[in-house]
Amino acid sequence: MDGFEENEGLIVIGATNFPDALDPALMRPGRFDRHVNVALPDIRGRKAILDHYLTTITVERDDNNQIVCDSDIMARSTPGASGADLANMINAAALKASTDGSKYVTQMDLEYARDKILMGAERTSAFITPENKKLTAYHEGGHAVVAMHTPGAHPIHKATVMPRGRALGMVWQLPTGDQTSVTMRQMLAEMDVCMGGRVAEEMIFGSDEVTSGAVSDLQRATSIAKRMVLLYGMSERVGKTQHDPDRLHLLAPETRQVIDDEVKLLLTQSYERAQKLLKKHKSDLENVAKGLLEYETLSGKEVQDCIDGKKIIRTT
Repeated sequence: MDGFEENEGLIVIGATNFPDALDPALMRPGRFDRHVNVALPDIRGRKAILDHYLTTITVERDDNNQIVCDSDIMARSTPGASGADLANMINAAALKASTDGSKYVTQMDLEYARDKILMGAERTSAFITPENKKLTAYHEGGHAVVAMHTPGAHPIHKATVMPRGRALGMVWQLPTGDQTSVTMRQMLAEMDVCMGGRVAEEMIFGSDEVTSGAVSDLQRATSIAKRMVLLYGMSERVGKTQHDPDRLHLLAPETRQVIDDEVKLLLTQSYERAQKLLKKHKSDLENVAKGLLEYETLSGKEVQDCIDGKKIIRTT
């Protein structure tokens, strides 16, 4: 390690989660000068890890002894998860199945464990008035209908009005694969979906009855609009340039005003698109809201069945 002697056949390997904390002497040429960065697993890696851990527990199998649980859906819905996170999720699913007295872990157990870890446990004891539940159903229905009819929006995995964490309900969308870059169309679609909840409330209950439930939606939509204007050069008035969000105070007042105007314009246009779409598909909104009120949680296919006017049939 001193760099003055040749040690043939000797390989020293070190691993750390905090490379910035290492002594600079270790990072000099001749020491640890070949670095292998181990990133978090991508969708294929997560699927392989899940497939491995599913063999360590008793899971539901078909007549050909093949595992029934869909690891592909679980991999798509856990972006950024490490191997330890996925192992924890499999363990939580096994505990859920054991608590329920089941002989094996099912897909529902896996999804329960994932939802609990990512979004918090279901607040089954929470008292929700019929009025609030109806409002939440239309709010989430607004998100779902906009997502279903907007090009560039990710497919819906599930929609629910079951309180979880601090949320009274949610619509979960899953990308088809890992997102390495996002198109302008996809960002605009995400903003429209965010606006769908507030638009639905206003359409059904009136502008005086809208609630604070859209706070996270507006926060996310505003964040997307700011990134488009400040970082991605997607504003004609601001131009193909990039501005550090933390150093806006150094810009001229006129420039800051243009940035604010462009962000507000993107949000206003998004709200108007969602409004136009939900007015056109108001019957779809009614059908999805009724489905959520009746079943509380709908899969992506069941949301589509509601929109198509089909009756939802559940075997369990």
